[in-house]
Amino acid sequence: MTEELFAQLQPVIAAARLELVDVELRSGVVLVTVDREGGVDLEALTDANRAVSAVLDELDPIPGRYTLEVSSPGVERTLRTPAHFVKAVGETVTVKTRPQVPGDRRRRGVLVAADEHGLTLAEEDGPDKGVRLAYTDIDKARTVFVWGPAPKARKPAGRAKPGPGAKAKPGSAAKGRNGPQVPTDTTAETAETAETAGSKENRTTEMKRKQVVSP
Repeated sequence: MTEELFAQLQPVIAAARLELVDVELRSGVVLVTVDREGGVDLEALTDANRAVSAVLDELDPIPGRYTLEVSSPGVERTLRTPAHFVKAVGETVTVKTRPQVPGDRRRRGVLVAADEHGLTLAEEDGPDKGVRLAYTDIDKARTVFVWGPAPKARKPAGRAKPGPGAKAKPGSAAKGRNGPQVPTDTTAETAETAETAGSKENRTTEMKRKQVVSP
């Protein structure tokens, strides 16, 4: 059902000048993820929501009442089409292979190459040349966000110690065993918060209900 719905929605999303990233069917929820170069604003998501809603009214993928959510991807993106994998070359990804594929089903590494047939994954403990996987061997795949090293906390600027007999300036406090503590530098925390906030996706939500027409 998901693959069929993805195929049905792809031309509709493309007509809105967006890229269809993923379609998920959860309990009572149809989650559609779209993207484009430069990011997706709320206006574009609203237009996509209307277009997708019209298609779903015809297809009726979930009987009864359900919720449609159209959102932009967060820092981790689902990889479904060859174009998605090509775009993610150089990034860290996680791949779950199908049961019939030999070896570990869950693999993680750097995506070093991708074409229309498959990909090459460089695992940390794998062969130097990487592991080649066909798209038909892959069950699920997505990018993995890797945090960089935390910035070092800045040291407070040093102050010259007052000489013997020197008086403290008004409003200042002399350092002592029980003197005021130096405030903890919050630069790293602020940067992480900004990074996290920037990774949140935009989203539009619409509650839909199947219409039943009595004879």
